[in-house]
Amino acid sequence: MEKLNDFLIQAISGTEWPMFLLLIGGGLFLVCYSKFLPYRFLCHAIAITRGKYDDKNAKGDVSSLQALSAAVAATVGLGNISGVAIAIHDGGPGVVFWIWMTALIGMCIKFYSCSLSIMFRGKDSDGKLQGGPMYYITQGLGKKAKPLAIFFSIAGLFGFLGVFTANQFTETFMSVIQPEESIIALGGTAQDALFNWKLLIGIILAVVSSFVIFGGLKNIAKVATAIVPLMVMIYLIAVVLVMVANASEVLPSLKLIITEAWNFDTLVTGGFWGLIIIGVRRAMFSNEAGLGSAPMYHGQSKNDEPIREGLVAMLGPFIDTILVCTFTAIVLILSGAYLQEGSGIVMTLNAFNTSLGSWGGILLMIIVSAFALSTLFTYSYYGVKSLSYLTNAKIGKLYNVYFVIMIVFAAVASLELVKNLIDLSYALMVIPNMIAVLLLAPKVNVAARIYFEKLKNEKA
Repeated sequence: MEKLNDFLIQAISGTEWPMFLLLIGGGLFLVCYSKFLPYRFLCHAIAITRGKYDDKNAKGDVSSLQALSAAVAATVGLGNISGVAIAIHDGGPGVVFWIWMTALIGMCIKFYSCSLSIMFRGKDSDGKLQGGPMYYITQGLGKKAKPLAIFFSIAGLFGFLGVFTANQFTETFMSVIQPEESIIALGGTAQDALFNWKLLIGIILAVVSSFVIFGGLKNIAKVATAIVPLMVMIYLIAVVLVMVANASEVLPSLKLIITEAWNFDTLVTGGFWGLIIIGVRRAMFSNEAGLGSAPMYHGQSKNDEPIREGLVAMLGPFIDTILVCTFTAIVLILSGAYLQEGSGIVMTLNAFNTSLGSWGGILLMIIVSAFALSTLFTYSYYGVKSLSYLTNAKIGKLYNVYFVIMIVFAAVASLELVKNLIDLSYALMVIPNMIAVLLLAPKVNVAARIYFEKLKNEKA
């Protein structure tokens, strides 16, 4: 395990700058190249999401709202709770500012990538309509670019395992119930108690996930649409309660985020640039902009208008990063929990317990359970699509077996190993996806001009 972890750390250091340049540099280029177009039509994006422009005769498997819910279910999860805590612990409060900046850029990236997911849809070996990076890479750039699509899909076999979610859910459960105390009382050891309980939690998570993920995309989308709005609302209410209980500390916490973001003398890991890279990496983990996962869901939408789907997808980073991550960050900072040692989820748990008392931890446990399950349900689909592209649709379904086995592994693995595996996989996926998005951006701009001209004429 230690040798694998060391290898992952070395590999991550070699992919940081390519990822950073493509995600931030490429994202800033898209913002300027679009002339801020996605942001100017935010209200129109909300109207599309509400179903105002739905076309029952359009090709696809799910509605735009279901696609957004499924994509957000994968992103609004433990990355927004645990990932933010880890980022602030490693980089200080200022890292949140860079998470915000990356999220705003990410909105534009998702507009382009998810527009492409409708513009260049393909079919799998069963003849079913499919969308995602592997399809817009090969169909948009041509067959010569197929190695990029293969590279993306191979990285996806590891990046879409959901191991971080399983790991952090287990940590939360253990912190709330603390079962090792009762086992020690019966004559067992703390180490055995921890391992056995983590193994049991992993098995339960794997079994519950199996009931949904083996049902396919439509089943996942229905469950995600039912869970996501409710879980986000409950979490935001819980966070607001914490902020109300500590109202005098909210503004100082926000001020600390801004001032520390420009602290060139910061003592955090990697100095000032290290702070920015931590923010970029955790923001990517939170909203997955540039990663290429959301286009897989949005490519299945019952929508034949690429720009319309891109606008819907753009809402994802705003919901899960600008809203959810910010509220989480404020709670962590005002409670001082980010200064403590431990996993990200334990830091957040301590923040809730400090602010709301013992019932705060129980409330967070309920919220985390919903987050974890919805994320696991949706991530499995990404992995199935990756393996299906590399082989065929029949073999691709076997990914779910591999997926549930790895849930059990993640439950007992160390946080450092799991975090490094995901960071490396994500960085590798960004490279081929962002190359394709940047090269195909002119086609999106042409489609956007046609779409908004048509919209203007309809309103006239």
